[in-house]
Amino acid sequence: MTAYENNASGPGSMLELISFEIGGQEYCIDVRSVREIRGWTPTTPMPQTPDYILGVINLRGAVMPVLDLRCRLGLGKTEPSSRHVIVVIQHETRMAGVLVDGVQETFQLAASLLQAPPAMDSDATHQFVDAIIPIEGRMLSRLVVGALLPLESVTEPA
Repeated sequence: MTAYENNASGPGSMLELISFEIGGQEYCIDVRSVREIRGWTPTTPMPQTPDYILGVINLRGAVMPVLDLRCRLGLGKTEPSSRHVIVVIQHETRMAGVLVDGVQETFQLAASLLQAPPAMDSDATHQFVDAIIPIEGRMLSRLVVGALLPLESVTEPA
């Protein structure tokens, strides 16, 4: 069962999502995956990391990677500025900050409104997006938090 089928299976179930913007497009994730939202903080670059990892920051004593979500989704690199926001997300034991252009809103909607993403030639779309939500004249792509995060922490010793 896919995440889309699992989350959309309850006929009366409601989802609470948070939406944000990246390059003029709207995306959302389950609000339960969000630990906090903070302003842009410059990162400390780490050698030999994928291009979507901007570096690491110190979050109250914990070293945490920060991902350029635009780059992670294959939409180009972000030039971080004070207008950008870091959304700290967690999936199981993995935690990271994701750099977004701005947070839009939190909202609730019926799980029945989720639609499976259309079949595309690219496997990357299905890896990161598990549902499309047409709402109020907009189209939001729901991201799979676990797929966005690096498999291993960039700070683990070898």
